Amino acid sequence: MRHPRIHTKENPYECNQCGRAFRGSSNLILHQRIHSGGKPYVYNECAKAFGQSSDLIIHHSIHSGEKPYERNDCGKAFSQSSHLVNHQRIHTGEKPYECSECGIGLRQSSLLIQHSGEKPYKCPECGKAFSGCTVSLKHQRLHIGENLEYEKAFSSDSELNGQETIHKEKKS
Repeated sequence: MRHPRIHTKENPYECNQCGRAFRGSSNLILHQRIHSGGKPYVYNECAKAFGQSSDLIIHHSIHSGEKPYERNDCGKAFSQSSHLVNHQRIHTGEKPYECSECGIGLRQSSLLIQHSGEKPYKCPECGKAFSGCTVSLKHQRLHIGENLEYEKAFSSDSELNGQETIHKEKKS
C-alpha cells in the first residue's frame, strides 16, 4: 500500500498540531515527537537525547570525530553526507534554490528561508519566530530551564558574553 503513494504523492497522515501531512504513519509518529518533545534515543557519553535514531547516529560522529564523506580535490571531509553535498556546490557553483521574488540562486534551502525573511519555526511558549529549526529549539530550551551549552551556540566569546549579559539583566 505504501509504495503506490510515492507515485501519487498522496499524504493521508496529517499532524493534528501543525497540519503537515505524511505518506506513512511511521513518519507522522516521528514528526509528532517535535511537538511532544519525546526523545527516546539517548547518547550515553553526553546524555543528549534525540527524537530519531538516525539523529543519534549522526551525533555519534561528532564524538568519534569520524568524517567519512570526503571531497578528493580539496580534501575537505564531513561527518554527514548532506554537508558534503552542500560543500560540493561551492566547487560546482550549483545554486538550486531560487528566490521567486528576485531570482537569486542559493546553495541551501535554509539560506533561501533566511533570504526571504520567512520564519516558519514558532516557539509554542512565547510565539517568537525563527528562520531555522535548530535556533528555535535552542530558544525553546530556555523556557523549560534546560541549561544550554553557550560555548557551542556562539561563534565568538563576545557573542557569548553579550548573551550572558542579556540573561543576567533579565533575571535582575
